[in-house]
Amino acid sequence: MTGPAVTLPPEVVIEALRVTDAARCAALEEVLFPGDEPWNAAAFRAELRVGHTYLAARIDGELVGYGGVAVVGGPPGAEAEIHTIGVDPAHQGHGIGRALLQGLLTAADALHATVFLEVRTDNEPARALYESEGFTVVGLRPRYYRPSGADAYTMRREPR
Repeated sequence: MTGPAVTLPPEVVIEALRVTDAARCAALEEVLFPGDEPWNAAAFRAELRVGHTYLAARIDGELVGYGGVAVVGGPPGAEAEIHTIGVDPAHQGHGIGRALLQGLLTAADALHATVFLEVRTDNEPARALYESEGFTVVGLRPRYYRPSGADAYTMRREPR
């Protein structure tokens, strides 16, 4: 099962995230995940430094969304984990999050990786997006998010 093809507005460009985007990513994290230890700029720089795949969504050069996936091992048996996806609230609902997710899944699919992620149990829009892209709930992590103590579902998508 794969979600619908994304038709982004023509002004949205999906490309590789740059180290210089780290501060903007951190600023968006503060808005998007205020009660759950939002990542700082150093965390984004570290993710890029170790070679994880991170994508950026831009409108007129401004970063409006980001997402990242880490892959462990190679085929057969590769596994990937979606580390984060975030879209500026002013630009949500236009397919940017789906486009970022599909780009990350393309990277994982190139290695036939099983993909995992965690999502807050109360984040219905994100869970619906993940389910539409073939993820299923495989577990519950009580009090996973800190410091809020919110629970998370672990979700899995089989290799493609």
